[in-house]
Amino acid sequence: MSLSWRGAAVAPDDEMPSPEAWERVSVPGRPTQFAGVEAVAYETTVPNRAEGHAVLVLRGAYAHARVWCDGDLLAESDSYVTPLRVRLPDAGHVVVECRAPEDRFGGLHDTDRLPPERCVPGIWWDASLETYPDPYVHAMRAKPRLTEDGAAVDVTAEIVTSEPLDDRLTFSVRPTGEVRGGGMMDRARVDTDAGLATVDHTIDVRDPSLWWPHDHGSQPRYVIRAKLGDAEYSLTTGLRSVGYDDGLTVNGEPVRARGVTLLDPTVEDVERAVAANANLVRVRAQGVPPAVAEACDEHGVLLWQDLPLTGPGGFDMDRGRDLAESFTDAIGHHPSLACIAVHDEPVRSYADGLGSGMLDRLRYRFRAWRANYDEAPAAAVAERIEGVPTFPVVGPPGIDPDAVTLYPGWRHGSVADLAWLRDHYGVGDVVAGFGAGSLGTDGSEVDAGIDDGRVGGDAADSQAYQAHVVQAVAGALRRRGSGLVVLDSLRDVADADTGVLTEDGTEKTAYGTLTDSYQPTQVFLSDPTPGDSDIVACHDRPSGATVTVEWDHNGERQQAEQVIGAFGRVTVGSLTLAAGDELTLAAAVGNRAVKNEYRIEGDI
Repeated sequence: MSLSWRGAAVAPDDEMPSPEAWERVSVPGRPTQFAGVEAVAYETTVPNRAEGHAVLVLRGAYAHARVWCDGDLLAESDSYVTPLRVRLPDAGHVVVECRAPEDRFGGLHDTDRLPPERCVPGIWWDASLETYPDPYVHAMRAKPRLTEDGAAVDVTAEIVTSEPLDDRLTFSVRPTGEVRGGGMMDRARVDTDAGLATVDHTIDVRDPSLWWPHDHGSQPRYVIRAKLGDAEYSLTTGLRSVGYDDGLTVNGEPVRARGVTLLDPTVEDVERAVAANANLVRVRAQGVPPAVAEACDEHGVLLWQDLPLTGPGGFDMDRGRDLAESFTDAIGHHPSLACIAVHDEPVRSYADGLGSGMLDRLRYRFRAWRANYDEAPAAAVAERIEGVPTFPVVGPPGIDPDAVTLYPGWRHGSVADLAWLRDHYGVGDVVAGFGAGSLGTDGSEVDAGIDDGRVGGDAADSQAYQAHVVQAVAGALRRRGSGLVVLDSLRDVADADTGVLTEDGTEKTAYGTLTDSYQPTQVFLSDPTPGDSDIVACHDRPSGATVTVEWDHNGERQQAEQVIGAFGRVTVGSLTLAAGDELTLAAAVGNRAVKNEYRIEGDI
């Protein structure tokens, strides 16, 4: 049942908000008139009901939320990814207060990286009133896993009853759509006094159909239902395992992940990522909206989830542990969930503006040494996360991160510095961010995240430079066999930003470049600058193939054929390049053909 809401900016204190005036607002949403305020109150009236239970369900109540009904405080929450399910008394006046972050766990929304209108304290994703008979299943969590005999789903169900209860809770698992195999049913005893009870149960799944990333297989899913009398609760999951040991694995098979960062994630962004040949999205330093996680499940896109912790500064480890557990409980049923990162960019950027010479590299090493980051708190938080790989620290090479961010040719130096960074610091297997920024349109105001020394000229010039950097770095990382690579970022959140799409989703030049660079089988130059360069074929598929490669260098064509193994790299030729040269590389494997176009300029 939908409700009518009003809102008001309020002072953040311990009392129930009582503003002098309310104004109508859309819930869910982020009312822009409240941008920049510390707390916003929302009020609604719950209608009478004949019998049973009424539950107010709030999803995405950012960042700290409290709920009153007729003046009584009923619930509080400090994890906006976890649905806030509030049992209500009879009909009454409901007030929800949402506050801006009061600790270090506000994520990107507590920085100037996102526009203020995207950071309004509010109920962002969903608000509804649900009614149930007595007794009923109040909530359910599920975590799938593979076993030696097939698969299993560990389920936790919460039961609410007004009277003592001795009954059976029926669990069922049934495939959706055209998934092969039948369903399963099991029962668990519920013996409890009046109030709230928790039931833990494991459902075994025989002959499971496994969920895969879209470039490795299909995405079968299962509906899990918990039924108690006339009441039922359901959620959708998928069966898979994911791990990281010298590379990412899904269902025990190696997967080369090609990803993009989402700064303000939407369902359309997931679809755009698939169109760009990405098989992973990183939701950076914020919670993933339920619709986005469901889109990842549906489209076969792996989900890299960050905790909402970014930037320098200490944090409360116990709070971090609790938040990590709440995240895995809330999204652990999504088969797309591939990994969780804890602390994003924990030191200030220390390489901005440095060049590529020997003295600048010495300066880089000194600044990296001076950064002095202690990874122990982030590692302690990561230990609370079960079922998926973790990357406790995401940051620049010099702090020994678990996942590195690399911006040569943009924040410092040139793309040629990438090899030095990888070799000197031993990083590059997991790359959480690379790329460059550009103007969205002529006359765009340069944003704080954009280096105005790199975006001179009009939008076309800056986008061309961005495309060169994206192509060169993506190609270098893939040639070197990086197992997990993420572009920063897919879509702009300002007029000038690091996205390969503008804020409204219009393609920049680099979007097409990324789409070519992210083809599972592709051909790259080892050095796309004047001089000698090898032509290297990369084949990120689980079985070998024969690849036919053709290159057109200023109108002169050559061709070669090579056998390439699973996830293999092979040099198929070499060239001497000069500034101004135009080169088209093409490859064919079976009935699939790809191309990669270069225009040779000076150092990038």
